[in-house]
Amino acid sequence: MTDISRRNALSLALMGGAGLAAGPVLTSADAAVPSTPVACIPPGKPGGLQWARGLDNQRKPDLGDGRFLNPLFSGDHPDPTILKDGKDYYITFSTFDSYPGLVIWHSQDMLNWTPVTAALTKNLGSVWAPELIKHNGRYFIYLPVKGTPTGTYVIWADKIEGPWSEPKYLGLPNYIDPGHAVGEDGSRWLFLSGGSRIRLTDDGLSTVGEPEKVYNPWRYPSDWIVESFSPEGPTITRHGDYYYMITAVGGTAGPPTGHMVIAARSKSIHGPWEDCPHNPIVRTLSNDEYWWSRGHASLVEGPAGDWWSVYHGYENGFWTLGRQTLLDPIEWTADGWFRMTGGDLSQPLPSPKGGKKGPHGMALSDDFKTLQIGTKWNFFKPSPTEGSRASVANGTLSLVASGTAPKDSSPLLLVAGDTAYQFECDIEIDAGGVAGMVLFYDERLYCGVGFDEKRFVTHQYGIERGRPANPHGRKMRMRTTNDRHIVYYDFSGDGGKTWTRFDRGMEVSGYHHNVRGGFLMLRPGLYSAGAGTAKFSNFTFKAL
Repeated sequence: MTDISRRNALSLALMGGAGLAAGPVLTSADAAVPSTPVACIPPGKPGGLQWARGLDNQRKPDLGDGRFLNPLFSGDHPDPTILKDGKDYYITFSTFDSYPGLVIWHSQDMLNWTPVTAALTKNLGSVWAPELIKHNGRYFIYLPVKGTPTGTYVIWADKIEGPWSEPKYLGLPNYIDPGHAVGEDGSRWLFLSGGSRIRLTDDGLSTVGEPEKVYNPWRYPSDWIVESFSPEGPTITRHGDYYYMITAVGGTAGPPTGHMVIAARSKSIHGPWEDCPHNPIVRTLSNDEYWWSRGHASLVEGPAGDWWSVYHGYENGFWTLGRQTLLDPIEWTADGWFRMTGGDLSQPLPSPKGGKKGPHGMALSDDFKTLQIGTKWNFFKPSPTEGSRASVANGTLSLVASGTAPKDSSPLLLVAGDTAYQFECDIEIDAGGVAGMVLFYDERLYCGVGFDEKRFVTHQYGIERGRPANPHGRKMRMRTTNDRHIVYYDFSGDGGKTWTRFDRGMEVSGYHHNVRGGFLMLRPGLYSAGAGTAKFSNFTFKAL
């Protein structure tokens, strides 16, 4: 039997079950999904093209032959903001309700990236599109927040590794997506949603005056199918004689053809701004394309002096993975404008030239020798003291119980960027505790399985459902498989030598923004609720 047919047979067998009783006992070899990578087939690719595979078999963009295949960052990495700092590149993304947040990544070839630090540790609320810049030797991140209060904050550091400052509130509650710019006269500005801007003080830590409207964004034809006008995400790039303002319009999600990139230019930071005659610069034209809702772009010069753009998009059929970061080559045209040449980005493209190649990504498996909260694990909507719940010793993560279920226990979550994956872990609970594994969108939409010392608890649609008997007591090894939205679970009472299939499979293709809102992704994770402390060890993750 082939790998694909074997995996499909497992899924079909699972979907045939209807009860909550334990399923058949399987050996490790029989129960495990094969580790051989399966070709991913974007539209128009007879036979398919397989992504390169990295840590934990996760897909990575660098094909190793002078070409790359998007996404640049798999999984939820929306609203990318990229900084060229000499030979180094840094990038960060919206992190919404996950903390520590604003993880900064580093590269020297713009293709292979490793995490540096999480710049934001204080829970301000939901963090939207940030702007990472360097000015006069200091790093700044300007970040809009939906919280109490709502508005824009700034944090800063003298080294990219930190320490990063405490957040400073700048106001601007009616605007999002600040884009930093320095004028020809040295003045500093934040360009804002809707075509407005506000001046900054010379140190970049306060605003001056009130926002002013300086640009009426280009409007698409009235018969286009979009989510909303929503001009947002302005970024300013100076190239040659012009400042170029790149803006997103058309809405972030909704119809795949909505989100798009437009451009305007001016010889002065003070305008007037001239719309690009080639707008929109980027737009998904059809539901048949591999990348949907493409928008929110930034421009950056590559190591060899060529130009590129980073922006985000949804993978066709996988809203659950959130908005993933895409890399698109740029060509400057004779009329002083630019165009992106990658097309629908479903095909391999020549890699950026120059720069120094390094490793890419981060292992999601965890031996818990160190506490990797921030760059790897994040709490969802944590309290100010949430971090004190977690500690590691002797290869074990101890997570003090909180709440009654995933919805109110601030689970620890990962960003997994593959369309199919499997994760497993040894879990031991105290008396009165309940713990388990989840696929978590937000506190009202998640699924998974947990257990107390007597019973399992099934989480589905964000509620707690069946409670069959638990034969393993307070300790077992659990495994969750998400096979392209078909989810199933296995349990072992002997450390993974034999497994029992849990007789409740799930289908999760609807666990995403267009159902629930919130601009998030379905993330694998762990939770500890009830009383006492749950202990997690030997956590392994494998993309399939």
